[in-house]
Amino acid sequence: MNKNTKIWLNNILGGGISLLLLYFIYNEVTKQVSGIDSNAWKQTGNIVYLWLCVFLMIINISLEGSKWYLLSVSVAPVSYFRAFCSYLAGIAFSIITPNRIGEYPGRIFYLGNNTFRYITVAILGISAQLFSLYFFGILGLIYFNIVFPALIAKVALAVCLIISFSIVVIYLRFESWIPAMIRIKWLRKFSIYGRLLNRVTTKRQALILAMSLFRFAVFTAQYLFLLRWMNVNVPFAEGFCMAALFFWLLAVIPSIALTELGVRGTVSLYLFQHFSSNSVGILAATVGIWLLNLILPSILGSILIMRMRLLR
Repeated sequence: MNKNTKIWLNNILGGGISLLLLYFIYNEVTKQVSGIDSNAWKQTGNIVYLWLCVFLMIINISLEGSKWYLLSVSVAPVSYFRAFCSYLAGIAFSIITPNRIGEYPGRIFYLGNNTFRYITVAILGISAQLFSLYFFGILGLIYFNIVFPALIAKVALAVCLIISFSIVVIYLRFESWIPAMIRIKWLRKFSIYGRLLNRVTTKRQALILAMSLFRFAVFTAQYLFLLRWMNVNVPFAEGFCMAALFFWLLAVIPSIALTELGVRGTVSLYLFQHFSSNSVGILAATVGIWLLNLILPSILGSILIMRMRLLR
């Protein structure tokens, strides 16, 4: 296949995938937004809360883009812009996969070369992300156990603590994977990719973990500001813990990102109705966080997929 043919096929395939993703996004957004009482958007509070949410959205995606850049540049030379574009493309791929598991494969696919090498550093990124999720999930579960003591809440907290400890041990002791891989014959050929993890210094690991924790705090605060904008008066400290629990539950409940808004709405009403009876405002804020943090970046990512070299 000559170069010109590959260029044309890449343009056709990339454009087709982009248009398909944008079509799915448009249909789902139209359906979900129409399910919210239109009067909810007319009865909003202080506009400052909305602008704070937009500002936090920029911080949120910048943090994750920077995190991915720090990981990917340890594999091969890559510009921040290209790493950031691959992050957005990953979001676009994730919206049609259960629990957004397609995000990291989408990032790696966009970057193209050194696939196995990117997989090894992606494991570190996923581990840091999971730890931040479970760390804040623990805060939410502690608060929930105090306010609504129940056996299932205690079991969930215990499980969350065990998983959090396991994740941080794996994350900080990643170099121990290499001897284990060498001992297993069929994994021995992949040990070279494990050695690439040695390029990620302890200092960089700590930075990536700190960025993951800060990012989780950012979009948790963002959700609270959206609730305030929709006139759902939630106390900040208690609301922060409940919002952290909200995001943790979304991660552990199986769903597909494009259709998960129904799950989000059910969970948000269950958790926040004891703070406020403004159920319409709670649902509208849930739609808002979905639009800001997932749909808008996925639209950008879908457009960027047009530039992907699917055939190399």
